[in-house]
Amino acid sequence: MSQLVAGLYVITGPYHSSADQLAGMVAAAIDGGARVVQYRDKSDDSGRRLAEATRLRQLCRARGVPLIVNDDIALACRVGADGVHLGGEDGTIADARRELPAGAIIGRSCYDRFDLAVEAAKAGADYVAFGSFYPSPTKPGAVRASSELLRRARSELGLPTVAIGGITPENGAALVAAGASLLAVISAVFAAPDITHATRAFAPCFITSRGDPA
Repeated sequence: MSQLVAGLYVITGPYHSSADQLAGMVAAAIDGGARVVQYRDKSDDSGRRLAEATRLRQLCRARGVPLIVNDDIALACRVGADGVHLGGEDGTIADARRELPAGAIIGRSCYDRFDLAVEAAKAGADYVAFGSFYPSPTKPGAVRASSELLRRARSELGLPTVAIGGITPENGAALVAAGASLLAVISAVFAAPDITHATRAFAPCFITSRGDPA
């Protein structure tokens, strides 16, 4: 788990028209302090997805930031990504562990259910994700999660925990205080006119009351 560092976890969205544009946007987020990048594209355009994921793999490797592929174990393997993030219907952690190289990062969405997080931890997940914590423009119908999940995960699981869903610089600090290791965002960064500035705006969320990084 040395590849995962607490901080901002950015997830790509539908805000670009080419692999080069996407790479430029992700580079701007890394300039602003993003610690993890997830490539997320739910379309059926396999050629575009391969080109974009390959371009991001090159960028993230050069910048020393892990690249996680959303939902697609085969694509993660093909481009040499650092890991994969699995939703409820995207294969098992065992499937991912068999296919990906040793040491790959495997995350699991647990929504509003602590029992799923327990199962994921037992199956060998490297991190678990809960959400949506706030109304999300990406998933407006998502179930709402409670910050109590973050508190329980911190005390009972011993795994990094990702909070996602409608997170902004104004509401993110409370989730970190509750136990989130990383805050995952899409539109709050990639829909912003200045991506680097938008990313930097999250930095205070990870500063404790003593002034130390969370």
